[in-house]
Amino acid sequence: EDTKREGLVDTPKRISEMCKEIFGGIDKEAAKHLHVTFKAEGNGMVLEKEIPFYSVCEHHLVPFFGKAYIAYIPDGRVVGLSKLARTVETYARRPQIQEQLTAQVADAIMDNLKPKGVMVMMEAEHLCMSMRGVNKPGTKTVTFVCRGEFEENQALQAAFFQMIR
Repeated sequence: EDTKREGLVDTPKRISEMCKEIFGGIDKEAAKHLHVTFKAEGNGMVLEKEIPFYSVCEHHLVPFFGKAYIAYIPDGRVVGLSKLARTVETYARRPQIQEQLTAQVADAIMDNLKPKGVMVMMEAEHLCMSMRGVNKPGTKTVTFVCRGEFEENQALQAAFFQMIR
């Protein structure tokens, strides 16, 4: 291979820039997006669904990507809806496993927003399974984490799953 050819000559620079972008959450405080809250009346569930995310498996440094679903029950305070997506994005831009990513998002919401409860579900395709190893493209991994009132209340969990359909 001619590594001096036009298509390859700038590849190391492009790879470096790509790594800065896709691992841009490593040195960022993801929870900072949750620091500004607003007073809210009521006790109904807030649900943001189908938040797209892209991350990189820490085991193989191969991408995984999917959608996040976040529900919380406010305890007098809410956060701007874009802030939930920004929190997911910042945590996802790290070498990561999906199980940890799901828990980090839930814990950040619990610790900063202080809701009565939170539930986070993520569904993703892992290219380490799709394009190598077992070679099963289209396989999805689903993880979910419950905190607060969602942990023991099966009716809340059922409502969450009904709403994300």
